[in-house]
Amino acid sequence: MRDDLRNMLAARDGHFLLESGHHGDLWLDLELLCLKPRLIRLLAIELATRLLPLEVEVVCGPLVEGAFVALLVSTEMDVEFTYSERFSRPTESKLFPAGYRLPDSLRGSVRGRRVAIVNDVINAGSAVRGTFEDLENCGATVVALGTLLILGTAAAEFAVRKGVALESLTTLPNNLWTPETCPLCASNVPLEDVAGFSADYTPLPLTPSVTLPLRKS
Repeated sequence: MRDDLRNMLAARDGHFLLESGHHGDLWLDLELLCLKPRLIRLLAIELATRLLPLEVEVVCGPLVEGAFVALLVSTEMDVEFTYSERFSRPTESKLFPAGYRLPDSLRGSVRGRRVAIVNDVINAGSAVRGTFEDLENCGATVVALGTLLILGTAAAEFAVRKGVALESLTTLPNNLWTPETCPLCASNVPLEDVAGFSADYTPLPLTPSVTLPLRKS
């Protein structure tokens, strides 16, 4: 399955700026998941089966591709679905400059309920972290993180820190570095900003209506 997902997502090696502000040496074109809906549905069924014992009441997915997977999972589990939207919140460290927020009309629907955050791929976890934070602000109880693919160890470390279950169909090794510790920068390997994430570092008004190009790493 790892090879299937890697091939489906046109994985390539290099030196890349990720949404979290970290640098990495692996890039996945997550939009390509949308080209194989039948296959993604089969994967969603498997992920839903793993989450069922946790008595999840709501599945929440970060836009864009993560929400598509989350919607399929919620359908299989026969539970409610909600989603989070990305907005800019630049930080001094330039790490995790993107937040995620549920739309106003959906915030009350998760209060006091058991929620699973479902994503397509978790790497540094920018989308999952932001969604987790906002769900807690809404009064939800996050009980699990679910994903088709985990890259590296950041997702497992975050799940342990938060005391929630982590379910994935497969994993791939991966390297993440802060800009200051990146060996590729030290070797003068050109940095690719494939998705234009550097725009996240430009201060924008923090309002729910502010959204940026929807992509995660």
